[in-house]
Amino acid sequence: MINIKKANAKDLEVLALLGRLTWLESHGHYIDDKNNLAKYLDENFSISKTRQEINDPKNVFYIVYVDDLPAGYAKIILNTPQENVTSSNSCRLQRIFILDHFIPLKIGKQLLTYVVAEAKALQADNMWLSVYIKNDRAIRFYEKNEFKNVGNLKFSVNKKEYENIVFSKKM
Repeated sequence: MINIKKANAKDLEVLALLGRLTWLESHGHYIDDKNNLAKYLDENFSISKTRQEINDPKNVFYIVYVDDLPAGYAKIILNTPQENVTSSNSCRLQRIFILDHFIPLKIGKQLLTYVVAEAKALQADNMWLSVYIKNDRAIRFYEKNEFKNVGNLKFSVNKKEYENIVFSKKM
């Protein structure tokens, strides 16, 4: 059974662990310097960093469960403009990740649909995100879900930059 819930401070450990594992699974092989990778994971998916993020009212997290097991999560940042997106109230889908083991269940689509509906309910009129240019699976996923390529941005992992595509969807 699939269940999606809005995360709160009681979910810190689950969010930090899901963040670390899913980012490693989806992006770790793109990072040549494994010391940079370890540093990035430590800085961005620690309990203290996750606590700071969940306590910011602009950040909203959702966890997807499969048979009561945490299988993935999403994070949106409300009221986040992007230079390539014309919108009066954009939100950023900063993270949406599913653990590799659960990807064949196609719960990413369910989580995305849920998060888009939640963002609309929070008055967002547009959602944008960025994807590494070599992440073909993610690019296909967003294109299938009606996101449009609207530009590029640089994503930095410990001062090494990676070219990302900016996708946007009107809601």
